[in-house]
Amino acid sequence: MIGMSPCALVALVAAVSGQTTGTLTFTKPAAWTDRAPASSMRVAEFVVPKVPGDAEDADVIVYYFGGSGGSVEANLQRWTMQFQSSKDAARTSSTVNGLRLTSLDVSGTYVAELRPGSAERHNKPGFRMRATVVETPKGPYFIKLTGPAATVDKAGAAFDHFLQSLAFK
Repeated sequence: MIGMSPCALVALVAAVSGQTTGTLTFTKPAAWTDRAPASSMRVAEFVVPKVPGDAEDADVIVYYFGGSGGSVEANLQRWTMQFQSSKDAARTSSTVNGLRLTSLDVSGTYVAELRPGSAERHNKPGFRMRATVVETPKGPYFIKLTGPAATVDKAGAAFDHFLQSLAFK
């Protein structure tokens, strides 16, 4: 260890202890506005401007729960249950810059809890959510675009570009 640089020593300790360094990086579309994360489990939050006729903006939130947060399937099921819908949710999988992405697209009436564990629920008809689990060497990240269906539809190409920009560095 004598003669090792501090960075090399940190890398060695991380390798020996099984810890992975790095973080998920991405490029935010120009039309999205940054918003301060509401909790330490939120890596980033963005406001997606509403389209004419929609009552509110959409949100993009990037979550990281320290390497936990449940399995891919458990999250897809939970997200599906946040909507009352007559249509089946669409699922897709892809690989971007070596990261496995599993995505869900669901629409209908948004009935998620107002806060985790809350008995109060949203009741927002005409909503849509595009959500993705990003599997990284450091554990999963979770990305959700949620809002009025027309706004989410219009933001679709920007959201796709955002997902394509993901990298773990």
